[in-house]
Amino acid sequence: MIGPRSVLRRAFDAVDRGLDRTLGPSLNPMDRLGALGFFFYWIVAVSGIYLFIPFDTGVHGAYASVERITHAQWYAGGVMRSLHRYASDAMVAAMLLHMAREWAHDRYRGVRWFSWLTGVPVLWLLYVSGITGYWLVWDKLAQYVAIASSELLDWLGVFGEPVARNFLAPDALSDRFFTLLVFMHIAVPLFLLFAMWIHLQRISRPKVNPPRALAAATLAAMLAVSLWRPALSQGPADLTTVPSEVGLDWFYLLLYPLIDLWSHGWIWGLLAAFTVMLLAMPWLPPFRRARAAEVTLAQCNGCGRCVDDCPYNAVTLVPRRDGRPFSHEAQVDPGLCAACGICMGACPTSTPFRRSSALATGIDLPERSLTWLRERVLAVTGGTKSGSGVLAFACSHAADTGALVSAGAGVVQLPCVAMMPPSLIDFVLSRELAAGVLVVGCAESGCHHRLGVAWMRERIAGARDPYLRARVPRERLATVWAGPSDAGRVIAAHDELKARLAGLAVAAPARRAVS
Repeated sequence: MIGPRSVLRRAFDAVDRGLDRTLGPSLNPMDRLGALGFFFYWIVAVSGIYLFIPFDTGVHGAYASVERITHAQWYAGGVMRSLHRYASDAMVAAMLLHMAREWAHDRYRGVRWFSWLTGVPVLWLLYVSGITGYWLVWDKLAQYVAIASSELLDWLGVFGEPVARNFLAPDALSDRFFTLLVFMHIAVPLFLLFAMWIHLQRISRPKVNPPRALAAATLAAMLAVSLWRPALSQGPADLTTVPSEVGLDWFYLLLYPLIDLWSHGWIWGLLAAFTVMLLAMPWLPPFRRARAAEVTLAQCNGCGRCVDDCPYNAVTLVPRRDGRPFSHEAQVDPGLCAACGICMGACPTSTPFRRSSALATGIDLPERSLTWLRERVLAVTGGTKSGSGVLAFACSHAADTGALVSAGAGVVQLPCVAMMPPSLIDFVLSRELAAGVLVVGCAESGCHHRLGVAWMRERIAGARDPYLRARVPRERLATVWAGPSDAGRVIAAHDELKARLAGLAVAAPARRAVS
């Protein structure tokens, strides 16, 4: 039975692949949702500062000042107001898509619980920031939002006097209270920025800035929308009347129609239940974590490659404890380790060429050790020089490799393709265990362990240690980066490699005959 997560994952994967083909993996906005969220935040901050300078913080002058900003200086203030509005909406869209995508790809549990958990207050702070912003315009929509919000808050009974009393009559709302609302709209986004910073603390090399081309195209699109459909007020607020009809911003005010239909207790119950559900999701259902990577001091010289390559900041260098002539040693925090194996693939001692049956490496996975990996390769290939087919090293989060097995290829599944040290490719080809090697990793714009595809590409290209040795025949090696919906590309890459290998087999006797 296909569940909602599988359906959503396939949908996201299909969108990702389409954007990869049209824009290229580096400019795929779906893979830069977090960075775009930060980008939208800065657009909102800059435009907000611009708008605040001529804004009248008094209740009697607020609406008029916003109208002057919007119309008297439409080419600057008006555009800035529209940018402020649309960037705020875009930030909500980016955050909700980001959360849905991480859930669909199962990237919110295990060691990633911290990022998910801290994302929940980020979400609510973002909504509070936007809702308080609507109060300041002090038009009919602001009046509706302010009264509905204050009545909802009054139900909690946490304030000494009902907040809604400030909106009973025109003379009840003072400039002092209105200035308090202005302060809230400035203070809450600052807390939001701090929460966003905390959100990234357990992530190595977080993407907080989108590529320049993507940022420029996004800003240009938002400017075009701002000129085409500028943000406008909905008439001045009038506390002597009740607004009969207002246009809602459905990104921020989706819940407000329910406030008119349901009791305030039900609304708070819904919000509380939704928040608790979000907070509990990383542990529902219980997640079995693989054992964390372990360091073997006798093989570790403190080079720091595992530290540089870890996507989760789980490996650090600490002062040496065993008296060997090295200044540092690697240390793994089990609470942060995702058991992806990238650190093992980065270790210079991870080589399968040793004759010892137990391959000791500087850092290794207890459940997927280098010894296990070599034995798995020998088991799949038969361990003899008669290998004439293709051996595929495939990430378990990439495209399904069932068709490869049906096509006669050997497949070794890995938690992450970057777990494989490049020397393993050398081992397979130099020992003639297979005629060719196919490396199957996640799609470039959707690597499950964030950096695995990038590190593997650089190692094969000789741009990152440990790199693939020059003696390895590149014509016998192929790589394909494919998501769950890209099984066809994997088969195509396999068939292309098989055809190339067949051509090499035909050419080899001819070269020997000539010589």
